[in-house]
Amino acid sequence: MLDATTRSGGTATASPRAAATELDVAVPTVAPLPRAGFTTRCTRALLSPWSRLSLLLGLLAAAAVTMLMFEPQRLLTHGWPPYLGGAAAAVAFALAYGLCTVAFVPRPLLTLAAGTLFGSELGLGSALAGTVLGAGISFGLGRVLGQDALRPLLRGRWLRAADTQLSRYGFRSMMAARLFPGVPFWAANYCAAVSRMGWLPFLLATGLGSVPNTVAYAVAGARASSPTSPAFLLAMVAIAVPALVTAVVAWRKRHHLRRR
Repeated sequence: MLDATTRSGGTATASPRAAATELDVAVPTVAPLPRAGFTTRCTRALLSPWSRLSLLLGLLAAAAVTMLMFEPQRLLTHGWPPYLGGAAAAVAFALAYGLCTVAFVPRPLLTLAAGTLFGSELGLGSALAGTVLGAGISFGLGRVLGQDALRPLLRGRWLRAADTQLSRYGFRSMMAARLFPGVPFWAANYCAAVSRMGWLPFLLATGLGSVPNTVAYAVAGARASSPTSPAFLLAMVAIAVPALVTAVVAWRKRHHLRRR
């Protein structure tokens, strides 16, 4: 067995075992970093932008299929549930109105139904409440589940221009989208959610900008039984004029872009 040290010509030389012991003492041992567990990796995958976008698309598809199976137009033929009446029925209809707009049911049909079921005044209040509720739900779903995945895709010139318009001039842009038809209600909601528009401008512009057309459709639904009455005719004019103005503006802008 070798000693800790050997002497050769008066010089002390460390033995291999002693040298190895001193090296182990001098260099500290570094523990390996813990690897991410299976649960952590799954959580990251589920919370990734594309996973959330897939969840949003799945929810919207399920909502649309549910509406097709439920056939909400039966409310107009069979009537509202008999155990609800007055303000309670209007509140319940507002909740159903909001959920139906999230499921892509056209707002004009819902507003006509509100006027038919509850009359001009109560139908108008129920439709406006449902409009703001449905817009808020759609905006929240798009902001939480779709914004992170879709914003990096805004690379085209037109997409960037629309995003800039909505982000910088959110209230004015949304007021124009609500006042004049042309952009579907659900499309405006999700486009605003992908942009950087704030909640307050979006909801205020939706509530104020939806008043004129909601009044027109609610009155038309309430007076549908007397199509020759002045109220019904004025409502139809209020519906047709914004649509005509929107068509003319869209045609002129398209013609101008073609010339450029």
